[in-house]
Amino acid sequence: MGCRVVVLISGSGSNLQALIDSCQNGESPASICAVISNRADAYGLTRAKNAGIPTAVLDHKQYAGREAFDDALMQVIDSHQPDLVVLAGFMRILTAGFVRHYQGRLLNIHPSLLPRHKGLHTHQRALDEGDPEHGCSVHFVSEELDGGPVVVQAVLRVAADDTAQSLAERVHHLEHQIYPLAVRWFAEGRLRLTTDGAMLDERRLANCGEQIRPA
Repeated sequence: MGCRVVVLISGSGSNLQALIDSCQNGESPASICAVISNRADAYGLTRAKNAGIPTAVLDHKQYAGREAFDDALMQVIDSHQPDLVVLAGFMRILTAGFVRHYQGRLLNIHPSLLPRHKGLHTHQRALDEGDPEHGCSVHFVSEELDGGPVVVQAVLRVAADDTAQSLAERVHHLEHQIYPLAVRWFAEGRLRLTTDGAMLDERRLANCGEQIRPA
């Protein structure tokens, strides 16, 4: 059945929709076998159901702590036997045990050109620091927050009249391009994580990964 993917979400799921479209229109050999959310009201669950994808909800508030929640989450994920786990707006800081369990098959997308601007409020911080360029990064997840080897980045020029909101909208559009691309690379067997870092077509990627500069 190709590469089985589980997607974790917490919100509207626009990146999930981009992944669904990529899988269903034949662009990618990946197959999304489940979508899991920690919020029952996440609109991404509706997107998944509309696409005929099984869903599950695990409310983190119902668990004694982070470790208990992550243990339960791992059980649900593993019941689907995924080859890849994709974080698509999953607003939880994952425990080290969770990250280690999925090492080499756990991807995240972050709205900055990592390693710049880890954490929150990336667009305003890019403006405040006068960055000439901004964008988004897909990376393998490590135990360091927003760390892990970068796979691919989409880069845009910051315009003189950009605001945090306009930057967010422009970057979001780029996320929908590079996340399905990275998942496709993994599903095709071209992308993998080694002790030397991220490898694409047996070539070690630079610290910034592949860089794409849309016209």
